[in-house]
Amino acid sequence: MEITPHWRLKKQRYNLVGETCPHCGVKLFPPRDICPECGQEAKNLYNFSGKGEVYSYTTVYDPPAGYEEYTPYTVALVKLEEGPLVTAQLTDVGQTPVEIGTPVEMVTRKLRQDGDERGLLIYGYKFRPVLERQLAQ
Repeated sequence: MEITPHWRLKKQRYNLVGETCPHCGVKLFPPRDICPECGQEAKNLYNFSGKGEVYSYTTVYDPPAGYEEYTPYTVALVKLEEGPLVTAQLTDVGQTPVEIGTPVEMVTRKLRQDGDERGLLIYGYKFRPVLERQLAQ
């Protein structure tokens, strides 16, 4: 895969940049040119906080091609504080039990590597459970 598509998506993948509709106020992720709520143009950039909670999740044991080395892994629908649902891999779960409602935060992690050991590294967002000490603050 070429570098260009990854470069175009870097705001979304590294910072959770979406859009907000100036007409109805809905926040959109991923960005769209047209608001699905009101049908008007929505091109105002919006930086999501990266905080949310697990809305639903599953563990992947039989992955698509290119992700075999990462199994098993957990994929979740994360409901962001601002409203949108985002599909993402959960990371840093270790012994932490994942449950619906678990508070999570966005982190940047390696998604995959194209080709051999000299191939392009693809980074993007994943979510991890919020640490207990961060919840207490």
